Amino acid sequence: MRVSNTRLALISVALILAVAAPGIGLARGLARAGKASSSMASVLLPNSSPLVSFRLLFNVGSASDPKGKEGVGALTAAMISDGGSRAMSYEQIVQAMYPMATGFGSQVDKEMIVFVGTTHLDNLQKYYQIVSGMLLDPGFRDDDFNRLRTDAINFLKESLRGNNDEELGKEALYVAIYNGHPYGHQNIGTVESLEKLTVDDVKKFYRDNFTQANFVLGLAGAYPKGFDEKVQSDVAEKLPAGAASKVALTQPEKISGLEMQVIQKDTPATAISFGFPVSFTRSDPDWPALLLVQSYFGQHRSSNSYLYQRLRQIRGLNYGDYAYIEYFPRGMFQFAPDPNLGRRQQIFQVWIRPVEPKNGLFALRAGLYELNKLVRNGMSQEDFDATRRFLTKNVNTLTKTQDAQLGYAIDSKYYGIPTFTDYVRDQLSKLKLEDVNRAIKKHLQAENVKIAVVTKDAEAFKQAALEGKASPISYTSLPPKEILEEDKSIESYKLSFNPKKVEVVPVAQMFQK
Repeated sequence: MRVSNTRLALISVALILAVAAPGIGLARGLARAGKASSSMASVLLPNSSPLVSFRLLFNVGSASDPKGKEGVGALTAAMISDGGSRAMSYEQIVQAMYPMATGFGSQVDKEMIVFVGTTHLDNLQKYYQIVSGMLLDPGFRDDDFNRLRTDAINFLKESLRGNNDEELGKEALYVAIYNGHPYGHQNIGTVESLEKLTVDDVKKFYRDNFTQANFVLGLAGAYPKGFDEKVQSDVAEKLPAGAASKVALTQPEKISGLEMQVIQKDTPATAISFGFPVSFTRSDPDWPALLLVQSYFGQHRSSNSYLYQRLRQIRGLNYGDYAYIEYFPRGMFQFAPDPNLGRRQQIFQVWIRPVEPKNGLFALRAGLYELNKLVRNGMSQEDFDATRRFLTKNVNTLTKTQDAQLGYAIDSKYYGIPTFTDYVRDQLSKLKLEDVNRAIKKHLQAENVKIAVVTKDAEAFKQAALEGKASPISYTSLPPKEILEEDKSIESYKLSFNPKKVEVVPVAQMFQK
């Protein structure tokens, strides 16, 4: 997933860009053009802040990209947030926003596109005039299209393939898990499809999907009374009523044993990600229990989590080891997930940050070994109590900004749950250890798993994995005796690969077509 921002000097306003998925519980209005429908979806958080935050969201995303035109949704969003309106060129917009210390950004995920911006109340009318023109009357100029299409291709070729092994592995895992599925391509698209896209493709995607029925208005701050109605009226005047976009989602392909893609890349370390589809989302009654499991097992950027302690702290394998029950892009750049990343389907994922190649197979074994142990043994009462105390306090950090509060409020409406922080604290207070261990047994496993590995000697890694021989860890400084004893179990941990589903892929082929 790539963020697309107007290239502005952001002096005092930090924009947090995010995406969400459509559908579950968001009201969709079918309106007559020129008149805002009373059912046009909105999430409004009026308060006394002099900063006004916008989240202008459409229930459509990369899953709606037509076959052969992968990336058209993301390119359309970029043409709006990083291109000119019919009234103003992109350069004029940049110059106009600079003294207001603001910007306008977009982000695209599988089932939603969101446009995000924040401005001071004193500049609200001028800011809104600019961004409403960008959103509702885009210029779709050829020069903007050529520039942004080149940016998208370079993102796939240079940024994702060339400069970021960790995000490469995680995104490769998602594409592999969703092979043949509407989620089955990188949000930016593929190199081949982007090279063939035209401005007319972008215009058609905009006409078909940027409709009142797909629109959700998010506003927070001390905006004037009636401003939300003004925005909705403008949307109704400019955009067609349309019908709600909702892509039919099939179940991901069944995983049989351990299936692995080893990406051949000239890189000094080995990055590993593995995971599998899960049947729950945030709307599921088991989600709070699994949120607690995620925090215990692999809380992002936390030195207290189990995987971090066992792999990094004790063994010094790498920088960190984390687990997720929801999509979490850009994890190497931030400490908390962005709001509005909801999807109708999710995966459980473990991210093992790069290790020395000589310890790569041991690290993979260690991750699967620890997951298997979690499923087999569950959590202890002591770990349950400590993790619940941590999460009860930590949840507040996710909504510490106005923009985040607005994003999470949209998420809560989407999933049909109460205010996020209240919901999590309330559910945690009711949880019992047996609830958590039951959810672990029901939803997690370590036998049927997709694996993505980025490493220099991919063929050797593949052969060593299939041979099943022991893969001892190499230490610079020896850990305690009990860890060395456990290492013997890990280095010989049985990896039941499906040999027909283990392949080596040159990095140049990733996201190519």
